[in-house]
Amino acid sequence: LLPLRHGRMVRSAFTFYRGAALTMASDLASTPASGIRVQCCGDAHLCNFGGFATPERKVIFSINDLDETLPAPWEWDVKRLAASFVVACRDNHLKDAVARDVALTCVRSYRESMAEFSQLKTLELWYRSLPAEELIAGLPSDLRKRAVKRIEKEQAKSRGEEMFPKLVEHKGDVPVIKDQLPTIFHAEGHRPGEVEQAVRDVLAGYRGTLSHAHQSLLDRYEVRDAAVKVVGVGSVGTLCWVLLLTAGEGDPLFLQVKEARASVLEPYAGASAFANHGQRVVNGYRLMQPASDMFLGWSRGPKRDFFFRQLRDMKISVLVETFGPAEMTIYAGWCGRALALSHARSGSASMLSGYMGRSDALDKAIASFSMAYADQNEKDHAALERAVRTGKVKAVFEEAK
Repeated sequence: LLPLRHGRMVRSAFTFYRGAALTMASDLASTPASGIRVQCCGDAHLCNFGGFATPERKVIFSINDLDETLPAPWEWDVKRLAASFVVACRDNHLKDAVARDVALTCVRSYRESMAEFSQLKTLELWYRSLPAEELIAGLPSDLRKRAVKRIEKEQAKSRGEEMFPKLVEHKGDVPVIKDQLPTIFHAEGHRPGEVEQAVRDVLAGYRGTLSHAHQSLLDRYEVRDAAVKVVGVGSVGTLCWVLLLTAGEGDPLFLQVKEARASVLEPYAGASAFANHGQRVVNGYRLMQPASDMFLGWSRGPKRDFFFRQLRDMKISVLVETFGPAEMTIYAGWCGRALALSHARSGSASMLSGYMGRSDALDKAIASFSMAYADQNEKDHAALERAVRTGKVKAVFEEAK
C-alpha cells in the first residue's frame, strides 16, 4: 500500500502536508518550546477536525483523528494547525496576504478561547463542547443554510442502515462487504463472509476493553464479514479493517479496526505511558474530545496493536477545497477554538492563557512561522515529485472519483 500513499501525497503540496506528520514532528522538535505540555493531537491539520455524533446523537465539532496523540508541547499542535491553513489557502489559489490573515485568525481564536476556558470550573470545562448549532448560528445566512443542509445530508448518509446498501452485497442470504478496489478488499486467500481467525482474536480482545454495559451491547451483534480498508493519506500503509456485524435483518453495525503504531511524536516527546498503542489512541480520544464514540476500545494482534470505533458515525468532514477567504477565515476560528478546548481538558488553561497573554505577539509569531513552513513544505513536496518522476519512489495513482 505504500505506493498508494505516495500517489496520494504527491498530488499536491496540501496532500503532501497531510501525510507528512512525522516530517513536521522532526522539524518542530528543534524549535523553541515553553515547557508546558498537554495531550497533543500530533497531527492537528485542518482536515482532522470536523463534526461527529455524540452518544446522545447531537452533532459537535472537535478534533476527529487522534492516531498520533501523545503528551507533548502544546505549541506543536498550534503550529501544525496554523501552517495547515496557509498550505490549504495556497492550494485553493488564495493570496498569501489572505493565508497569513487566516493563520492569525486561527491562533487568535486559540488564544482568546483559552483565556475564556481558564475562567471555567473544572467540571464546567469538561461538560463544555462546541455544538454544531452554536457554531452555525454565527454564520452569515447563506453559509448557514448551506451548513444546515450539509449536516442533514451527512447525518442520513452516515447511519448504519443508510451505509448498508452502499457497502454491502448479498452472497445468497449472507450479507458481505463489497470489494471496492483499490480501497476496500478482502484479504488474500479469504472469501467474502469468511472472517479470518486473526480478526476474531482481535475482536475478542477488544470486547474486554469495553465497559460491562457496552460488552452486553456488542454481544447483541454477530460478526458477518471483515475487509481491508485503505484510509486517509498519512495512514495508508497501516492495516485497517472494516467489520460488518448485524443484530438482525436491516440492523447493521460497522466497526473500523485501525492499526495503532508508535506516535510520530514519540522520538521527540518521549515514549507513551501505555504498552498498547491502541490504548494510547483511545485515551487521547477520551481526553481530547468532549464526547467520544461508545464503541471505542483497543486490542492486540500477534504483531500489531489496534483501536476500534464506529465507521463514519455521522462523521462530517469539511470540504476545505471549496473554501474562499470568508469560509477559510470562519473555519480557522472554529478549529482554533476546538483545539483550545481539547488542550484545556488535559492541561492547565490558566497557565497556557497566562503564557500567551492578551497581546497579539503570539498570533503574529506563529503566523510568520506558518508562512515559512508552507514554503518548506513546498520544497519537500517538490523533492517527492522528483523522486517519483525519476523512479526512486514508486507511486500508484487512483482514478479521480
